[in-house]
Amino acid sequence: MSTTADSISHFESARVIVTEWRLPPGAETGHHVHSRDYVVVPLTDGTLRMHDGQGATDVPLCAGAACARPAGVAHNVTNPTHSEFRFVEIELK
Repeated sequence: MSTTADSISHFESARVIVTEWRLPPGAETGHHVHSRDYVVVPLTDGTLRMHDGQGATDVPLCAGAACARPAGVAHNVTNPTHSEFRFVEIELK
């Protein structure tokens, strides 16, 4: 059985929602679909595994290197490593 990722809501306005995610080793976000475009800003270096229904892809990420993701992509994110991974997610309204 895997662990569920922890989330902390930091800010919400008419334009954005800012959430910090913490994934201990083996944790997962659970299958979900974003209804808004969003930006991910890693707070730690590491690798996350993206499960999109077509398979799984390991994605190396570097602290501070932001990336944009589109709404509407069904996925689950897991941490396959032995270290906690943290990132901030900024959803655009």
